[in-house]
Amino acid sequence: MYETRAGEPSIRLFSIVIDCKDANALADFYAAVLGWRKYTDDPEWIAVGKQGISPFLIFQEEPGYRPPVWPDNPDDQQKSIHLDFAVSDRKTAVQHALDCGATMASPQFSDQWIVMIDPAGHPFCLCER
Repeated sequence: MYETRAGEPSIRLFSIVIDCKDANALADFYAAVLGWRKYTDDPEWIAVGKQGISPFLIFQEEPGYRPPVWPDNPDDQQKSIHLDFAVSDRKTAVQHALDCGATMASPQFSDQWIVMIDPAGHPFCLCER
């Protein structure tokens, strides 16, 4: 299933963990945006994914969570990760993300992708592919 060289372990990306203040709310947002299922096995760790397909997105509650700023500002909380999503129609995907609760970032820096902000303040990009 996963190719490895002799003597090396099989390692694959299983999940991406995203910190936030409200794991349920952010999981609901990404489940709606991506059309994925929300899995709940711990109130502080909520997974969103498609059965049998990885990676999953996992949302972890952090009581002291501070949302990052966009664009970066040296005096504010910096982003540590952002997600890029390939979309078939950027305009339709942007509207869908807005309808799910995202906001459009300002400023935008490219005509190749649109930077959006999720409800917890994380930037993510919609890239037409």
